[in-house]
Amino acid sequence: MKHLIDPTDLTKAETDEILRLASDMILDRGKYQDRMAHRRLATLFYEPSTRTRLSFTSAMMELGGGVLGFSDAGSSSVSKGETVQDTVRVVSCFADVIAMRHHLEGAPLAAAQVSPVPIINAGDGSHSHPTQTLTDLLTIQRELGHIDGITIGFCGDLRFGRTVHSLIKALARYDNVEVVLIAPDELRLPDYIRQDVCGRMGVSCREVKTIEEVMPQLDVLYMTRVQKERFLDEDEFDRVKDSFVLDNARMSLAKEKMAVLHPLPRVNEILPEVDADPRAAYFRQVENGKFVRMALICKLLEWKDDPAHGMPPKDDGISDVRCPNHRCISNSEAVEHKVRYGADGSLRCAWCDARISSK
Repeated sequence: MKHLIDPTDLTKAETDEILRLASDMILDRGKYQDRMAHRRLATLFYEPSTRTRLSFTSAMMELGGGVLGFSDAGSSSVSKGETVQDTVRVVSCFADVIAMRHHLEGAPLAAAQVSPVPIINAGDGSHSHPTQTLTDLLTIQRELGHIDGITIGFCGDLRFGRTVHSLIKALARYDNVEVVLIAPDELRLPDYIRQDVCGRMGVSCREVKTIEEVMPQLDVLYMTRVQKERFLDEDEFDRVKDSFVLDNARMSLAKEKMAVLHPLPRVNEILPEVDADPRAAYFRQVENGKFVRMALICKLLEWKDDPAHGMPPKDDGISDVRCPNHRCISNSEAVEHKVRYGADGSLRCAWCDARISSK
């Protein structure tokens, strides 16, 4: 069965198939209005969400299907101590597909191991957010007309930003993509992602200190929030914060045809004055998310019993070694401790990718 836990669970061909279907849905919404009639989507959101939860709900309703689930785990049996896997075993009796957001990293993967229906990861901690990645890819394609050959700058919190990690993994499958990293030292992209993706998969990747020095070269600028709470030194935050704010002055340095993306919500990293710029694509990006989730739901249910669309093989091994990440599902629920080797030779948790030790 095909689940979507990580962007790499989809082949490039499958990803492109979803993007093509989403594009067709945009052109002819009426053709798909009853596609999911008598089907149900369960939305299990263990942490707050506005855009993603409503996007999934709107997507299923537009396809003619029904929606059930919860937006507050405190109002469910989770408050009584029910595990993720038991919750999924129960909910799968009522639903054809499940979208899950969870604060514990690896929770959707644990759900997928016992679920008889497709699981969609709607975000697990700071780990992965694959439906946002599909949204980003569709937005880039619609704004620029192509994904191959782009230069994309990621700005802000690259260390904890799950949307950044997921999109970089997905872009590694396209030709001649150049990644530019713009972040304070405290929020640099984790080394394991640079080594696994930029190193092993051969993606051109470089770091710069400011938006200004790279803006004229970018086809896409992907903004994220620089989070004050990530800094141990408040003076250091005050020193760097304005270097990662997008305003009209910085936009004046950009190409005439480029796109500014943001997973939202924003705080102060994009000034409201930028909203009127035709290159500001972040609100169009939100609407694209509905269509890409419509397409994903349709494809996962179409592929459900097709052996040609299974999950990619994993080389995970069972271990007695505990994951050091307190946000990992393996430290909260009774799942096996699994490990794998990263491209850099380090031993990593198979649930959350946290580094355990070196080879």
